[in-house]
Amino acid sequence: MQRRSFLRLAGGLLANRMFALPSLTHATEQPNIVVILSDDVGYGDLGCYGGTNIRTPNLDKLAAHGLRFTDAHSSSATCTPSRYSMITGEYAWRKKGTGVLPGDAPLIVEPGRHTVPSLLKQAGYTTGCVGKWHLGLGNGNIDWNGDIRPGPLEVGFDYCFIIPATGDRVPCVYVENHRVAGLDPKDPIRVSYDKKIGDEPTGRERPDLLRIKLSAGHDGTIINGISRIGYMSGGRSARWVDEEMAGVLTRKAVSFIEQNRMKPFYLYFAPHDIHVPRVPNRRFRGASACGVRCDVIEQLDWCVGELVSSLDRLKLLDNTLVIFTSDNGPVVDDGYADGSTEALDGHRPAGPFRGGKYSIYEGGTRIPFIAAWPARIKPGVSAALIGQVDLLATFAALLGRPLPENAGPDSFNVLPALVGDSPHGRDHIVEHSGPIALRQQQWKLIPPRVGPGGKITAPVELYDLSTDIGETKNIAAAHPQRVKEMLGLLKKIHSSGWSRY
Repeated sequence: MQRRSFLRLAGGLLANRMFALPSLTHATEQPNIVVILSDDVGYGDLGCYGGTNIRTPNLDKLAAHGLRFTDAHSSSATCTPSRYSMITGEYAWRKKGTGVLPGDAPLIVEPGRHTVPSLLKQAGYTTGCVGKWHLGLGNGNIDWNGDIRPGPLEVGFDYCFIIPATGDRVPCVYVENHRVAGLDPKDPIRVSYDKKIGDEPTGRERPDLLRIKLSAGHDGTIINGISRIGYMSGGRSARWVDEEMAGVLTRKAVSFIEQNRMKPFYLYFAPHDIHVPRVPNRRFRGASACGVRCDVIEQLDWCVGELVSSLDRLKLLDNTLVIFTSDNGPVVDDGYADGSTEALDGHRPAGPFRGGKYSIYEGGTRIPFIAAWPARIKPGVSAALIGQVDLLATFAALLGRPLPENAGPDSFNVLPALVGDSPHGRDHIVEHSGPIALRQQQWKLIPPRVGPGGKITAPVELYDLSTDIGETKNIAAAHPQRVKEMLGLLKKIHSSGWSRY
């Protein structure tokens, strides 16, 4: 089927069948829950958030029939820490070792602690994880040819089909539950992030073999014509094909829904798109108006449409809470010279915000967040301040399950905002990208940044986002009392080890 047919079919289904709102009395106490966490998608990367030169019909319809949040945040401007915060309800900067992980890092979520999937599993849900993991596996020195544990199954998931880290890091294989999928034991996998192993060429040695040229780094082992971070050998039968990844992960996610449709389920679906390397399926290659980065956004939109279509086909959509969001703000050139920067043609991935991925400014953590649940949520737009770190406490409230005192130390119950019963969410949230910053209502405070020897490298910054959404005018000098109060609150949050009580 041609790409236009895919979009027309998905769009027609969404428009004509999927989101007829039933009476709220049809909602049950245990809706199915699907959380879709995309990768590197910025606030301005979707049509429903004002994106230009981009077509996202499925996500636009999801937003039109649900709540579209305009002040939602990942807790970090990079992937591993934001994913850690979302699953644990704890700001990642509280814990050492939660920075962006290599592909062979040990698991950073302690088995036995309260997590989103363990909470839902205790409440009777079947829990599944499909897609990008990037929270580590094992206890160090992973044997990729044997049982790989602990991992997702040890922190609350009943099933997983994952890529261990990112598409630009080795090993380039899928892991299903505790084993590498499709591995030939006669061709064992070896992985190293210290030195080259095996005899396969690297991007550094043979740039002439690359089908995507490099702009920075990513010059390790070449797999599928693309060089990665790190080195691997073996496992040829198990290696993914980049062009097929979106379809493989989407089919696994749909299969999980089909197999568990008779009881409450929680699906955490983490597509690789739109992270580098950006290698769309031929149906989407060259199809957008703003280059390969926009091609994979449209591919991501198709994946979302397939999931929502499956829920509708199985008559599950009315009582399923579907959340779509992104792990951090956008990046254009992230190590591969794929032409994305040149092709933007006016498209603004972060929308009106300053910064993007890796940045402490709003573009680093203010992300798309859409919540749709036809049996409970009325369509609309919400300016409530909420964070992905709040999912643990919010789902606990949804199911009437109290959290232990030591669980989710930074997770707030924002259920009234999530379902549209209240325009208010949090009072404040901490943003993180190396340095930390504080949002409180419309105010944004970035503390002075300190370099070697205690030398201040950047002064304190204060912005009033109600009048300066782009953080262009530092008004700290004009508001010394507010700066003092916000610095005090941030210090208290940082030193206390918790913020939700």
